[in-house]
Amino acid sequence: MTSADTKFTSIEICAGAGGQAIGLHEAGFRHLALVEIDAHAVGTLRKNIDERKSWAWEKEHCDLLPPTDVKEFEPARDLKKSHQLLQQHGLDLLAGGVPCPPFSHAGKQLGKDDERDLFPRMLQLVQELNPRAVMIENVRGIMDPKFSDYRDWIVAQLQGGTYREEDGSVATEVGLGYTVCNWGVLEASDFGVPQLRPRAILVAIRNDVLKDVKYEWPTPTHEEPVSVAEALQPSMWERYEPYFEGVYAQRAREAYDGWLRQALERAAELKGKGGGVAPTLVGGSKKHGGADLGPSRAKAAWKMLGVSGLGVANDAETCRKKESEGRDLLGDGGPMLTVEQAAIIQGFPKGWEFVGGKTAQYRQVGNAFPPPVAAAVGRSIIQVLEAARERDRSSKD
Repeated sequence: MTSADTKFTSIEICAGAGGQAIGLHEAGFRHLALVEIDAHAVGTLRKNIDERKSWAWEKEHCDLLPPTDVKEFEPARDLKKSHQLLQQHGLDLLAGGVPCPPFSHAGKQLGKDDERDLFPRMLQLVQELNPRAVMIENVRGIMDPKFSDYRDWIVAQLQGGTYREEDGSVATEVGLGYTVCNWGVLEASDFGVPQLRPRAILVAIRNDVLKDVKYEWPTPTHEEPVSVAEALQPSMWERYEPYFEGVYAQRAREAYDGWLRQALERAAELKGKGGGVAPTLVGGSKKHGGADLGPSRAKAAWKMLGVSGLGVANDAETCRKKESEGRDLLGDGGPMLTVEQAAIIQGFPKGWEFVGGKTAQYRQVGNAFPPPVAAAVGRSIIQVLEAARERDRSSKD
């Protein structure tokens, strides 16, 4: 048996810039395929897989597809590098952060009437790939009462049962042979992410795998949230420190001290009540203009943390070249965040590089699933897979 054969494997759809993939990788999964439609996000995945030593397994075995609509994804046709491993050992996990606009409070909440709803495609892939486990991530809005019938339909598809049709009649499904172990909301700030970002997670395990093994829902890793002040202080210092001497010296020192004081005061004021964490980052729509930190309520929350939410700052090198210090660092509303700092707020590891222009990069960050939350869910699934593997090995002895 090669080392590649003993890994827990995953295929991820709607992979974005890798937030969920990073977390699952940290939990112990190795990716056989990553499917994403956005060209910039695919470039981000390719760059990091190619350049990060810890992703050497994926560089050898993972099919990173060119920009691909998941509705057009055909595993039998598209999986080349991973085909043999998949045939020999099957798939441990099918995961995906299916698009959230159909269920988002910020949208029209059209649910399954929204053409962007990819739950049906996800369920088709479950049937086709027959993974040992399934993980689906979405916004909290899908848990709203108005979508209860649709959730019942999804659960019925996976494990069998009844659901209510649009005309009010009751229908029954046999199911695909899974048990939906939990479908609940996890708050990112409970897992060390300095942001309020509730996410709805569905975890299902194939019945022949689960059997007598109990699935344990992830428990928070942090009693107190990590504050924006704590998370951003090192990177803010890096941005301001070059200006502490020279023409901007006094303004830079006052601006840095002012930001830190306000962020720390907010964290102290909210200790035990949220800890001065950031509001939810949003990626925005390609239909709209440049990036900013969200709607007016989010901008107001950032203002309380000493940050201007009116735009996204240039990185340090570009700031110097364009001489945009007045906008990026020294404005009356406080510093704007760089893409790198937004990635910190989202829980990305240091040095994860994003491809594309500033707005394209920021949208990748804003639309991501925080890696620490994905890691927690991934570990909860691997505990079941490990127990099942050990049980089945013992039964053969």
